[in-house]
Amino acid sequence: MPRVLLYGDSNTCGIGPMPTLGADVVHAPGVRWGDVLARALGARWEVVIEGLPGRTTVHDDPIEGAYRNGLTVLPAILHSHRPIDVLVICLGTNDQKARFGLQGQDVALGVARLAREALASGVVAKVLVVAPPPVRECGDFAEMFAGAETRCAGLAAQMARFAAEEGAAFFDAGSVIAVDLSDGIHWSAEAHAILGEALADVVKELT
Repeated sequence: MPRVLLYGDSNTCGIGPMPTLGADVVHAPGVRWGDVLARALGARWEVVIEGLPGRTTVHDDPIEGAYRNGLTVLPAILHSHRPIDVLVICLGTNDQKARFGLQGQDVALGVARLAREALASGVVAKVLVVAPPPVRECGDFAEMFAGAETRCAGLAAQMARFAAEEGAAFFDAGSVIAVDLSDGIHWSAEAHAILGEALADVVKELT
């Protein structure tokens, strides 16, 4: 049974569009793109969903906590679920927060670092990098992500470039979905369904 591990942030966890910073909005069971992917792949596949709200690629978050650093906990998660036929990395949104001040290339290099570490771990056969759809500065998250649209313009292209250099496959989620404009970072139920279905064929081709 092929095992697929999804390594992501709040959108992988299943957090829905948030009208305010403190809102607790979670999509209903089965709505997450990972759940949709699992159904599309079928019973022969095992899909493990590891989504943490606020997770970055390689950065300690001074406000939300150092445990959000995706690089720090990656080895433990990989070895907890080994062997992994396909690791899907869907990160980069939180790296665009104004507090980090990163450019798109920095974000893409952070994702590439994760891919490199995963492939060197000895427990991951293949990596698929999924670029998140572009952030929009709107709603209650506008200040938190101030400047992201400019700083990280062209992020998907940068991710594709560095994923290829690491020997990872690539998919641009922004080619099929967009963020919900109520908060500019999270995805609607419809977007989750579209992405999960779109990734099924990509994952199958990697095994």
